[in-house]
Amino acid sequence: MKYTQLGRTGLKVSRLVLGTMNFGPQTNEPDSHAIMDAALDAGINYFDTANVYGWGENKGRTEEIIGNWFAKSPDHRDKTVLATKMYGNMGPEGVPAWPNHDKLSALNIRRAVDSSLKRLQTDYIDIYQFHHVDRATPFEEIWQAIDTLIQQGKILYVGSSNFPGYKIAQASEIAARRGGTIGLVSEQCLYNLAERRAEMEVIPAAQEYGLGVIPWSPLQGGLLGGVIKKEVSGGRRASGRAADTLANPTSRAQIQAYEDLLDKHGIEPGEAALAWLLTRPGVTGPIVGPRTAEQLESALRAVELELSEEILTSLDEIFPGPGPSPEAFAW
Repeated sequence: MKYTQLGRTGLKVSRLVLGTMNFGPQTNEPDSHAIMDAALDAGINYFDTANVYGWGENKGRTEEIIGNWFAKSPDHRDKTVLATKMYGNMGPEGVPAWPNHDKLSALNIRRAVDSSLKRLQTDYIDIYQFHHVDRATPFEEIWQAIDTLIQQGKILYVGSSNFPGYKIAQASEIAARRGGTIGLVSEQCLYNLAERRAEMEVIPAAQEYGLGVIPWSPLQGGLLGGVIKKEVSGGRRASGRAADTLANPTSRAQIQAYEDLLDKHGIEPGEAALAWLLTRPGVTGPIVGPRTAEQLESALRAVELELSEEILTSLDEIFPGPGPSPEAFAW
């Protein structure tokens, strides 16, 4: 496994991040523990989760599965850089959130971190992340709550997720003015070959303020994982966002060109999509969310995959990025 610094921090993290969103809903606890064992054995030390994972009536279940894995061995927690997220309503599904039971008020931050610590069976969280922007809560209040948690030893670093560039800047500037906390150290954003809008402002803002970029959905919901080839061979058919995209003839032709290019070079599409992200400026490492041990093995191969300049150029031709702002939308 290869390692890098997380943004401007001294924290060393693996270039692949183990995403755990499937633990519980898609993958049972014993298999989830086996995947975490295999990830740690392979050198992946960065594990990502969220308090809402488990979804529906099972919100929090994923954190519980990870907590049970930590309880098996002190070595597990010691070797893991643990990241979790908060923002969403943790109450019963379909019931409106009770006041102050969601978003980023100081009260909910305090409540959410204590609940996550209990489920995760740990004394501290390495990277505590805001899952979404809260337009109603000022960053002065948010950073005051975070300062307290850091002083209490409950969290070490803070990250954002799904923040636009201007909110990364706003949060960072207010943190700098207040002093104390280091401010945001990472941003999780939707970023992959087929979805490159983050290159316009989010990634430049993250680089400017020293945040590591953690792309989620690196295969665009399976679209970049050889979906047409699997469909033709009678394998798992596309669903959700990938199926909707393939229903468009122009988009289908684009994905077909992508698969044909990689087939020509003998490279698995999913591995190429991850390897491409690892070449992108500012990217710390993509989040991979394996449902099976085999999917984890495929992701691990991507770390060692070197894409030639010819392939990189061809990928840019198939999936042209928007370019940086303001040039992307102005002269």
